[in-house]
Amino acid sequence: MRLVIVESPTKSRTISKFLSSDYIVRSSYGHVRDLPKKDLGVDIEHGFEPKYIIPAKAKKNVSELKKIAEQADTVILATDEDREGEAIAWHLIQALGLDKLKSKNEKVKTERIVFHEITKPAIEDALKNPRDIDQNLVDAQQARRIIDRLVGYKLSPFLWKKIRSGLSAGRVQSIAVRLIVEREREIQKFVPQEYWSVEASLSKQSEDKSFTARLIKANNETVDRLGIKNENEAKKILDNLQDATYKITDIVKKEVQRSPAPPFTTSTLQQEASKKIGFSAKQTMMFAQRLYETGLITYMRTDSLNIAQVALTQAQEIIGKIFGKEYGLKSPRYYTNKSKGAQEAHEAIRPTDLSKLPEKIKLDRDQWRLYDLIWKRTIACQMQNAVLDQTAVDIQTTNDPLRQSFSEASQQLTANNYTFRANGQIIKFDGFIRAYIETKEDDEKDGEDYQEGRLPDLTHEEILKLIDLVKNQHFTEPLPRYTDASLIKALEAHGVGRPSTYAPTLTTIQFRGYVEKEDKKYKPTEIGFLVNDMLVENFPEVIDINFTSHIEEGFDDIACGKIAWVPVIEEFYTPFKKNLDEKMGSVEKLTEISETPCPHCEKMMLIKFGRMGKFLACPEPGSRVTLPLPEEAAKIKELEDKTQNEKCPICAKSMAVKRGRFGYFLGCINYPKCKGIMKIQNKTGYKCPACQEAGRTPIGDIVEKKSRGRGKIFYACSRWPDCTFLMNKKPENEPDLNSAFQYWKDNPPKSRNRKSYKTKSSQKSEPLKE
Repeated sequence: MRLVIVESPTKSRTISKFLSSDYIVRSSYGHVRDLPKKDLGVDIEHGFEPKYIIPAKAKKNVSELKKIAEQADTVILATDEDREGEAIAWHLIQALGLDKLKSKNEKVKTERIVFHEITKPAIEDALKNPRDIDQNLVDAQQARRIIDRLVGYKLSPFLWKKIRSGLSAGRVQSIAVRLIVEREREIQKFVPQEYWSVEASLSKQSEDKSFTARLIKANNETVDRLGIKNENEAKKILDNLQDATYKITDIVKKEVQRSPAPPFTTSTLQQEASKKIGFSAKQTMMFAQRLYETGLITYMRTDSLNIAQVALTQAQEIIGKIFGKEYGLKSPRYYTNKSKGAQEAHEAIRPTDLSKLPEKIKLDRDQWRLYDLIWKRTIACQMQNAVLDQTAVDIQTTNDPLRQSFSEASQQLTANNYTFRANGQIIKFDGFIRAYIETKEDDEKDGEDYQEGRLPDLTHEEILKLIDLVKNQHFTEPLPRYTDASLIKALEAHGVGRPSTYAPTLTTIQFRGYVEKEDKKYKPTEIGFLVNDMLVENFPEVIDINFTSHIEEGFDDIACGKIAWVPVIEEFYTPFKKNLDEKMGSVEKLTEISETPCPHCEKMMLIKFGRMGKFLACPEPGSRVTLPLPEEAAKIKELEDKTQNEKCPICAKSMAVKRGRFGYFLGCINYPKCKGIMKIQNKTGYKCPACQEAGRTPIGDIVEKKSRGRGKIFYACSRWPDCTFLMNKKPENEPDLNSAFQYWKDNPPKSRNRKSYKTKSSQKSEPLKE
């Protein structure tokens, strides 16, 4: 009997389908050993030796695996192919004692296998080609784990002492917070600058269909984006263009080709899923993991752009069958990875079988959307380039002789030497565009607009007809806040983190309360600013982007066997510990005195930071007198007035406004005897017409809600899911409400046909932790 051990039950079930009855496949449920939670777990005095333990939650499973291993002839470790997977395999050997385990008086044979995809051919090939544990990969994972533990366990107490308890620091997470904080400060300091543009709507003399041309020159001087500074300058230009003639002076036509984006790596998949589907990095990796474990895609933690030859051949067959042979390539297109530390031996993320078309696969909605994205990107990268015809037309205005220079804004400008430009683009051959177009962020100016307007057939020195002449006001804008996509791109560009770290890093900085999302963009919280500033001032090496990138390169060198892991840790820890000891004594605790006298001692209260934000505290040692900040007290009073008639869903007593980790909520005044809680909802003042018609009691209120995916505001009954009435716009009057109700009845939403969820009132209410 041969025992195969993988990480997850889903992966176990998939692999079991490909193996005979001689094999037993079991799951380790992730790591079976780790550093202890309550102790440092690293012997600093003896070469940073880690002290691993088997966590309580893993002990039962480890015991069961060991019993099965004792009955096996061979134990096959089939964990993931990256550093984390290699470390899990190594820990399994230690935890199960596989190097000493005997079966039938013979030592149990241990094998390590790896594969890029969970398919029958891949598994069979891996079983034919087992290898030993790659200790270099294990050491690289250990080095990362130990450095991160040293930073967290040594630096966090500093933050507790100098700011407040409960804070934490992390090597990669602190860099991410720093990027977000620095971007926010750029936005805060940004001063918008006004500028204007002048555009002409023109057409051929014989046609009414117009096209737009933008002013680019005046008196042979280029009008840059900020060239027209105010409305008066724009108005003078329009005045000078009265009765002007518009003549074509130059036409430039050229054929250009556009190449498809490369196949997905972990980073680019997270970025594109964020932009196209609205997934967070965590969601993307969760759904990708499920697709991988069910055998639909290749391994999802990779920075390689390689595609296996069998997949390249299959791609051409699929392209020819679906799109036509003219869309395929005579020879495959290969991509080179420019990122640091990329593992070229691995594969990019692709479907394991491209013949499994998205429309023919049954998956839940989110998994299907991600699979569809991966399938299209893979197919597109092996399709022909798109061919476009681009046209640029320069149009000169003629009138009176020129009198003044454009740059002399105070003087009147005339119309005889203004130049407008119109651009047009048509797709001559769509190529890969037929399957897929990469999405660009708002701040990515190099994005291609494949839908740019087509110009009519124009000729040199042709006189055009003016339809309209307009001036438009604009203001410069700061760089946008980071999204999941742009933050991951920034981290990758700086060489900070690796494919497996991006998603957990973004999750951690939100969980710690250092940043929050506003319209899916990262915004630092007040405590995020404070922690970042404290670290930047006192521990610049910890959150220095270049040094962190250098450490990442060290991990890569360890994985390649170029250097040992202990020197990398020593290089970081020795100066870090020296600086930490110095700062622990020299840096003063962050304190702020308010203007509110304490009701206990009459001294001015201190502003302190708690898990829920700032609050006022008595300055006397040992005193526990606290108050909310004045602005928070005003907010609580406003919410109390708004919710004074709300009753506890459990005991029907009054509710009090409380503040939890996720904001304000209502809690029963009889807490802790009664643990009833409710959300504070924005009511519109209207009762639900669906409840009234159905005779439900109590009748629900129409309240404001926000969708999970895009954060879109809509209005629905407060008794959802018992009542599913909803409307898109806020009701302004009874006719609006009645009209929306009638439309809802005539067009019932699909969600009304789904399996009903439990109501919140039917579930056991738990108090929010404070």
